[in-house]
Order: sequence, then C-alpha cells, then structure tokens
Amino acid sequence: MGIGLTCVLLLGAVLVFLKTSPQFGGKISKNDVRIFEMSKNFKAGKFVNESPTKATPSLKDAYRILKLLSQKQENTVPTKEISVNKLSDESFAKREKVTRFTWTGHSSFLLQMAEKNILLDPMFSEVPAPHPWLGTKRFSSELPIEVANLPYIDAVIYSHDHYDHLDYETVQTLKNRVGKFYVPLGVGKHLRAWGVAKAAIVELDWWQEAVLGTITLVATPARHFSGRSVDDTNTTLWASWVLFTEQERIFFSGDSGYDSHFKRIGAAYGPFDLALIECGQYNDDLPDFPIHMYPEQTVQASLDVRAKYLMPIHWAAFKLNQHPWKEPILRLEKSAAKDSLRLVTPEIGAMVSMDALDSHRTHWWEVYE
Repeated sequence: MGIGLTCVLLLGAVLVFLKTSPQFGGKISKNDVRIFEMSKNFKAGKFVNESPTKATPSLKDAYRILKLLSQKQENTVPTKEISVNKLSDESFAKREKVTRFTWTGHSSFLLQMAEKNILLDPMFSEVPAPHPWLGTKRFSSELPIEVANLPYIDAVIYSHDHYDHLDYETVQTLKNRVGKFYVPLGVGKHLRAWGVAKAAIVELDWWQEAVLGTITLVATPARHFSGRSVDDTNTTLWASWVLFTEQERIFFSGDSGYDSHFKRIGAAYGPFDLALIECGQYNDDLPDFPIHMYPEQTVQASLDVRAKYLMPIHWAAFKLNQHPWKEPILRLEKSAAKDSLRLVTPEIGAMVSMDALDSHRTHWWEVYE
C-alpha cells in the first residue's frame, strides 16, 4: 500500500508539473493550424521532414535504447570544468562594420553583423531541461558574459524549440531588450506564452526570407524534429538559417541529420564565408534515427553548402548523448583534413573577427581529459 501511494503521489506531481510549469511553453491554436496548413511541410497536423525520418522511439525501440543508455561510457564529460574567455561589458558596445562573433557554447552565438547585434539559439541556463533534476550541468560554471550585461539585441534567431536551444529563463531575461525574434513556424507560441509581444515575433517557413537592416535572413530546411512536452511532438517547425549581406554569407545549421537539403542550400545561397554546423550529440548505435550528424557528415554538409570555413557547434557544453565529449572534434579534424577543409575552432568566449578566421584554429580541448 505504501509503495502504491508513493507511486500515485509521484504521478500526481508529474502531471501537475506538466500542466503548470511555464517551461513547456504555449499551445497551438486553431488559427495557427490554419496558417500551418498552407505549408507543404505540414501534413496531418504535424510538421514533417523532406525525407522519411525516424525521430521518436516506438515501443519496439524502447528496450534497445534503454540498454544503450544503461551501458557505462567513459569520458562523456570533462574531468575538470572547462574555462571560458570572459567578455567585458563593453566588448560589443561599439558596433563594428566587420562581422565578429563569440561562441558561448553548444549552439549559441553572439554575432555582430552589419552593425546589428544578433543572438543565435541563445541558451544560457545551467541545464538544458524543464527542471534541473532532468539534465546534466553545463561543462563550465561561467558564461563568457552575463545575460543581464548583454548589449541591446537587434534580433534573436532560433532554430527549433528543444531545451538546449530555446530556453525559458534566457527568454525571460532577454525579452525586453530584443528588437525581433525570428523563428520557424509555430515556435512563436512559446515566446507569446512567455510574455514576448506578438509584434516582436517573425515566424518563417522554409525558404522564406526576412530583412534586418542590410541583412537578409532565410529560414532553410533541416532534418530534425520538435517538441517540449509529451503531447506536442512536431507541432512546430525546425530550421537552419542563412544570413547574408552584400559582403558576407553565414550558414547556421541548427540541429539536423544529413540529407540533400544541404546541397540545395549551397546552390541557392552559397558559397558561404563561414558555416556553423552541428557536430555532436549523435549516437553511432542508433543510425536509424537520422536527426543528428556524425562528424564525417558534418564535413560533407560543409562541402555541400560550399563553405570556405567550417566551425563545429553543438558540442563542448552539455552531455546529451553517450559519446566521449571530445570525440566529435577529433573525428571532425581527421575527416576535414582529408578534404583540406579549413576549420575554425575558437575557445568558448573568444571574440572572432571574420577577417581573421585562420587565427582561431586552436586546439583548446587538449588541456582537458
């Protein structure tokens, strides 16, 4: 009886949490659905990938996945905390004409382009989960700059609504100091639920463009999935992004498995001066879930979009899969060397100028185990 009562209480607590926590974001309205139905990426009430893509496990997969997750893996987190370069509060106060950026870890960037301050997938919390108990901590205890000390942000760009990219606490801190939020279709529901004004949100389908000053922003395809709760899988779209001016072109992959969309993006908008492409949180034992890329595919994706330089992202901040934490960059280096692909690998928090990319080819991870 005691065990049964405990189970009932725990189930009740979980249900209350699912229903009341703001972390889970907003709900899709009937009007949203009417808009989504005009997209060829929305079918039978869900967004879909261009190629058939298995993203969520079935009951038949449960045993296999639980077995893999229960296997002890070595070196999945650093043995000591990763240190980051600290930016002064004035670092981005002056709007330079030359594009520069700072990687704040995982897939997050503070980008200054065409005299605009832009954040890509800003996730500044300690744990990428709806509750601290449900995830592992960031590999570094500090951020390059405190969120409260960030300059005015002209635009925030999100690739999709997963917790390691779209973060509730970060939005709460930023929302009154941001000009516009650019998101894939449906992601605006979360921002509206969190108090962001509807007029400040621009939602785009794949291949749609928006203009920010002299910068053109394009939501481009990705191969992934979405969802923040148990009942909202694929009710919002996911995307990669292209940012370009007359002088420069940058590609940001968001999260994506490998597919033919990279070649089409390269044909339509390449070549790119820099490609920021995911390289981490894959699982070699689950090749039938093509929602992330192995490092060798990251290299191929960079070649497909015709990038002059590749910077690997989506690694070195959180443990979200079972591979050794340094494995993505080691495999990437080996693969990139075969194709003479130029890599950019700055330390977290280093300010990188687009006219000095070669000076940020570092091996900062070698001092960590």
